[in-house]
Amino acid sequence: MTDKVKREYKDTVFRMGMKIPENALAIYNALNGTAYSDVRMLEYNTLQNAIYMNVKNDVSFLIASSMNLYEHQSTYTPNMPLRDLMYVSDLYQKYIKDKTIYSSRLIKIPTPHFVVFYNGTGEQPEYMEQKISDCFEMPEKEPELELKVRIYNINLGMNESLKERCPFLKEYMIYVDKVRNYAEKMRLKEAVELAVDECIGEGVLREFLLKQKNEVVKMSIYEYDEEREMKLIRQDEREMGIQEGVMSGVLQSIRNIMINMNVVAQEAMRLLGVPQEEWDMYMKMLGK
Repeated sequence: MTDKVKREYKDTVFRMGMKIPENALAIYNALNGTAYSDVRMLEYNTLQNAIYMNVKNDVSFLIASSMNLYEHQSTYTPNMPLRDLMYVSDLYQKYIKDKTIYSSRLIKIPTPHFVVFYNGTGEQPEYMEQKISDCFEMPEKEPELELKVRIYNINLGMNESLKERCPFLKEYMIYVDKVRNYAEKMRLKEAVELAVDECIGEGVLREFLLKQKNEVVKMSIYEYDEEREMKLIRQDEREMGIQEGVMSGVLQSIRNIMINMNVVAQEAMRLLGVPQEEWDMYMKMLGK
């Protein structure tokens, strides 16, 4: 079931919800302190084929001379400024396709805004900013190219005032929290279906879930499974790093004993208490 979902469903519940203009407009108002109510002001320009390594631009729309790129993340990455730079470049090319950049007249373009809504289980601050200049190999005091991404942690207890101003964000996180809690006690499919039914009964994302229940269930299974898989990958990476650090420390200790006590590698490892089954490995690392 999970493998089939991964192959066929590349969307997410958040992206589905943001395709509803009222939700996108509500988030824009909540972030910017505006009170626009006419969804006809909003024009989607999300790049449907902007995909790299199975990652695609979540939602982009134009409103009030601004271009807004919103992303949802359950796994933290420091590379959002670089990704957004690639996305916005493609969006601007599409925006000016009927104009020439060699004109003597100045081409006006919408002001870009980059926002990430984080709801992963890893600990992150309530709010933070990332800049493209953080990626530069040679940092500069006043970089000639800059791009800033605002990251809002929308987990329960975080940015509650923002979520109060935008019911979709608040109710979305209630749903996500239910799925996570139930998934610890039962099979994932059952957990998702129970969370969906409960939310409908409690009036949480009710209309959205009633209309698209089957799709939401399938996407939620895919999302949660992917989130769990990424967590395991990160854990393996940490354990590998710790192991490499331990091995590096043991290797240096072997070298120190060999030099200071003028003994061979085998004697140094015996003195250190290195298990004999690991001796060949360290001998190879020593080049012997």
